[in-house]
Amino acid sequence: QVQLVESGGGLVQAGGSLRLSCAASGRTFSRNSPMGWFRQTPGKEREFVAIMGRNGGTTLYTDSAKGRFTISKDVAKNTLYLQMNSLKPEDTAIYYCAARSRASYDTGRYYRVSDYDYWGQGTQVTVSS
Repeated sequence: QVQLVESGGGLVQAGGSLRLSCAASGRTFSRNSPMGWFRQTPGKEREFVAIMGRNGGTTLYTDSAKGRFTISKDVAKNTLYLQMNSLKPEDTAIYYCAARSRASYDTGRYYRVSDYDYWGQGTQVTVSS
């Protein structure tokens, strides 16, 4: 079993920054597995924000996150991060960390919810105008 625990959410004013963390654990989990960040608002489907592929080979961002968010990973700590700068009210959502345990390719573009096997409990990000 794999456990993902997010932290770092909170309330911030527009233009501010937050760094989300996702600590992964579980004896069956590979430190090099693809992982990603998704977000969801009430009444909407969960959507992709940023992903990091197997062995860090591919990083993808949704268009609204490009230039403002940075996904990174500390392999030694088995922790995924999402640095969010220049936050906007439309970034308000619950942010989820996800991990994929199925066979993966280094160049795989795993940006769909169905591409992932494990999810964290989510952390609330609220950006005030």
